[in-house]
Amino acid sequence: MKIVALFTKDENSQYDNQLLSEANALGLKDFLDEDDELVTVESNEELDDHLEDVEVIISSPFLPLYVTRERIEKAPKLKLSITAGVGSDHVDLKAADEHDIAVVEVTGSNQVSTAEHAVLNITVLVRNFQEGNRQAREGEWDLSKLGNRAQDLEGKKVGIMGYGLIGQMVAERLAPFGVEIQHYDPAKDEDSEYSKAVSFDELIESSDIISIHTPLTESTEGLFDKEIFQKMKNSAHLVNVSRGAIVNTEDLKEALENDVIAGYGGDVWYPQPAPSDHPWRSLPETRNSMTPHYGGMTIDAQKRIQDGVHELLTNYKNGEEFDPKHVIVGPEGLSDSYTVE
Repeated sequence: MKIVALFTKDENSQYDNQLLSEANALGLKDFLDEDDELVTVESNEELDDHLEDVEVIISSPFLPLYVTRERIEKAPKLKLSITAGVGSDHVDLKAADEHDIAVVEVTGSNQVSTAEHAVLNITVLVRNFQEGNRQAREGEWDLSKLGNRAQDLEGKKVGIMGYGLIGQMVAERLAPFGVEIQHYDPAKDEDSEYSKAVSFDELIESSDIISIHTPLTESTEGLFDKEIFQKMKNSAHLVNVSRGAIVNTEDLKEALENDVIAGYGGDVWYPQPAPSDHPWRSLPETRNSMTPHYGGMTIDAQKRIQDGVHELLTNYKNGEEFDPKHVIVGPEGLSDSYTVE
């Protein structure tokens, strides 16, 4: 069995606790059998050299291999695509289904980590932390400028776009701050213990903070664009720890620069890794809390991801069914959560 995997490059191997690094490779070098072949690549382009005989592809949402229709059609032996984490939109799911390629991910592996990262971004933006940190680093002490955008989180209305497990975890963690929480999710249109179900328009127009937790599909790609930003409060903050392509790149930059919205934060970009000239790298410095995509790859999450990948490979090698919670494309087609409208 030939496996091709993409992991982060650590030239000095100095971070031995990073399981998603090329050096550790999720422990696969020790886990696999002698007759298995593990090939690690550094880029999507290198994947093309192995399409003829690859059977399994492994990559993470943080540094994905884009398994496009074109690549799938050039990979006659490909049977399995494993996402080392959660979120398989880097795979052409329709093409995978048509070619009987299973697509699985490690559901539950980084939900806590991602939810915590969303809460972190929300508090950083609302408290104008970035400006305070800039002043501390650059020797300034302009309290009026700092306090001008600093607010309490208490009493704010938080809108959660997508109320799956991560969205629910965000609501649960924000509730003690004394916020009013509302959510929009067609599949979960009832109130919960922590959140009130509202329409999409109400969520957009009335929220002080909007946190995105929905999969990337044809219906959500580019959803947050100029028209949506115009409907948001100009004091509102947007946080995205889901997928970068849900937000229109140029429209967001324009909205922040023209004070249409107050701030933007998160860790997801499109494409990934983001090129050095990506427009979001030049967003207003103290009104964004963007980082590389690492919210769901804490040390704790990486251990859960490694265990999950080993479980999925064991199922595959033994001819066993995958736990349904991990399946995105299986014998019955596309999972409901990834249905493309």
